[in-house]
Amino acid sequence: MLLLDETIFLMLEGYGWLPGLRRRTSRPVVHTRLMGRRTAGLCGPEAARFFYDETHIERHTALPGPVESTLVGRGAVHTLDGAAHRARKAMFMSLLTGEGVPGLVAHTTEAWDEAAGSWGRVVLFDEAAKVLTRGVCRWTGIPLDPAEVPDLAFDLVAMVDGFGSGGPRNWRARLARERREIWLADLVRRVRAGEVIATAGSALDVVVRHHYLDGEPLDPRVAAVELLNILRPTVAVCWYVTFAAHAMHRWPHLRAVLRTGDADYAEAFAQEVRRFYPFAPFVGGRAVKDLSWQGERIAAGSLVLLDVYGQNHDPGLWEQPYAFEPQRFVDRRIGAFDLIPQGGGDPDTGHRCPGEDITVALLRALAVRLARLDHDVPDQDLTISLRRIPARLASGFVLAAARPAVLESRASSLPG
Repeated sequence: MLLLDETIFLMLEGYGWLPGLRRRTSRPVVHTRLMGRRTAGLCGPEAARFFYDETHIERHTALPGPVESTLVGRGAVHTLDGAAHRARKAMFMSLLTGEGVPGLVAHTTEAWDEAAGSWGRVVLFDEAAKVLTRGVCRWTGIPLDPAEVPDLAFDLVAMVDGFGSGGPRNWRARLARERREIWLADLVRRVRAGEVIATAGSALDVVVRHHYLDGEPLDPRVAAVELLNILRPTVAVCWYVTFAAHAMHRWPHLRAVLRTGDADYAEAFAQEVRRFYPFAPFVGGRAVKDLSWQGERIAAGSLVLLDVYGQNHDPGLWEQPYAFEPQRFVDRRIGAFDLIPQGGGDPDTGHRCPGEDITVALLRALAVRLARLDHDVPDQDLTISLRRIPARLASGFVLAAARPAVLESRASSLPG
């Protein structure tokens, strides 16, 4: 069967590309080509379960060069499989779940409160990135002068912003990654030499002491990559904070409920932001052998894509999927393979993002603070193009006359 290469259509259509292909066929697997490579597209909870089975799909050979050199870094946990992946993943899980989550949230909300008091007219996307940068560096134990925050925030945002494109955005991302890997690799060497003291149990300390399976310490550059894989996704929460502001502006009743500090509603709101707004269009892996999915053959070596955006807007899974309705997540148990904005499966052993708990906790806490921030919204471009990967609010969400609201004693109920 002759398959048309769809690379140019992916670049033109963005998030709508794979859902569009799926709509145009009645088959459970979309067969196409990307960058000349045979590709299969899947969607749905059972497809996610199939995709995250390591006997079917491996990840270490599947990441495109532009993603590896911008978003995750060479030698990162994302590029590993099997025992090596599980050992490295355990390091991240020890830091990014359980007791680690409240600490990062506390540092970040403190940074928000310090910054918001002086805001007047600001671009929320940029300010949220700086707040998150300050918070995560304090939490990880990475020494950072306050004057360095804007440049580091810019570089961490650039690494995320450039993964889905070519041209200037991709070049900025590569340069930012190179610059920050060199900086952090030098920090790792200085910690090991005793020139810098890492706080015991901090992320800096844990990554510096981590070893490969053969007992050798991580190469300083790989350690730098993994430190960036804590900093970068934390700062990427600025995308979701900006989307949260968009949702509160578009549906003002949401802001009123969030201001009460109801923890269950704040959690539901955070989950709905992650479901409704676009971030990752799909995730990819490589078929390790000839596979069969619902009667469709997937040849060994094929690129296999799981349609994340399509699944998060599937009417068979979500009632009125294009309506923003946090209430759908109140008292709803979220399965391992249904809501997948950061991947599916078991984060302890599989490739699901270990920072998902932190993303939700940060978004939950910052959404309430944002709801409690009195501000004006001047005329601006509030569109979100689904052709741009990753999608961003065109204006970054400009706030004017921003000032923390004077609230009653219930403010102490802030979640997170």
